[in-house]
Amino acid sequence: MTLHIPATEAQACAIVKSVVASGTPLSIIGGNTRAGLGRPTQTQSTLSSAGLTGITLYEPSEMVIGARPGTPLAEVQKTLADRGQMLPFEPMDHRALHGSEGEPTIGAVAAGNISGPRRINAGAARDSLIGIRLVNGRGEAIKSGGRVMKNVTGLDLVKLVAGSHGTLGFLTEVIFRVLPVPERIVTLVWRGLSDEAAIALLSAALGSPFEPMAAAHLPEGMGTEQARTLLRLENFSDSIDYRSRELITLLAAHGAPAMIEGEASAELWLDVRDARFFAGTDEAVWRLSLAPTDGPKATAAIAAQVPAARWFYDWGGGLVWLAVPAGEDAAAGAVRAAVKPLGGHATLVRAPAAIRASVPVFEPLPEPLMRVTAGIKTSFDAAGIFEPGRMYAGI
Repeated sequence: MTLHIPATEAQACAIVKSVVASGTPLSIIGGNTRAGLGRPTQTQSTLSSAGLTGITLYEPSEMVIGARPGTPLAEVQKTLADRGQMLPFEPMDHRALHGSEGEPTIGAVAAGNISGPRRINAGAARDSLIGIRLVNGRGEAIKSGGRVMKNVTGLDLVKLVAGSHGTLGFLTEVIFRVLPVPERIVTLVWRGLSDEAAIALLSAALGSPFEPMAAAHLPEGMGTEQARTLLRLENFSDSIDYRSRELITLLAAHGAPAMIEGEASAELWLDVRDARFFAGTDEAVWRLSLAPTDGPKATAAIAAQVPAARWFYDWGGGLVWLAVPAGEDAAAGAVRAAVKPLGGHATLVRAPAAIRASVPVFEPLPEPLMRVTAGIKTSFDAAGIFEPGRMYAGI
């Protein structure tokens, strides 16, 4: 296995050209904290962003930050925190779930479109990503987007690359829009609700004018014996006082919530963000994306086929984290049979390599969409050297 660690974009271009000439496919890594996500790829070389580090742009007044892809996410977050700012989308840290080490990188956040509980209100990572530099499959450096919000024009390759998991090219710079850190954060906690009642509560809250920033439901067994339903409020203290009173009144039929803040609130949302309830087990883990009110229907259908299944809900019920016995196919048949009639999709986030090689990891695409996906891959990477087969077999 050959490891390439370019120190400049020009070196990355030269490396890609050389591997195209030799026909050698490449894996792409940053901090290597998500190596267990995606189909196993058969590659002989690895292209690492470890040599491309450092913040390239920070304009607090414009609320944008740019960095090379190997820059540790923690470095970006500290730089922002020192000026009272933050990334809007609360990126997940996969280390607990995958049992991995290393440091999450800002390039991986963009490549994986990695978002956390704030996505329900603030949008995904791709919604805050406004500019990229990328080496394509011909060894050419491409720029898309801008360095400040007002200059973001042209063909929007930024949104296409976000979430492509390295299959379209090698990022050499990413630029994100940022937001101010809220003055205060509190969490309202209701206890003992069923899945259906909890999702009804979350839906009512998210449909209100009182703007919860995050909304999750933890069934019994997720950290405590009693189910917990969570709404997080952020902003100025006076605003939180008013909005929490109004929400408690609006949702009075579900009982009176407790209010927590500080470290207790922060740790609870880290458990949700990083799916730490499933850390350290040998279960397979899925992410189900559904209409929020369909989440309990999907989990009930799966539990009927897989009694050992465990789950919790984020994004107001629109994201279901599901753990099942790994078995021979990680319950793929039961999961997809439950999700498909509801118009949702499922991604296998954690499973042994043999299972990830034998069942679709990402939601299978209809033939027309698969042709489009293959065409996009070819337009960026005609030789098929970047992460071949990581998302879909043969692409």
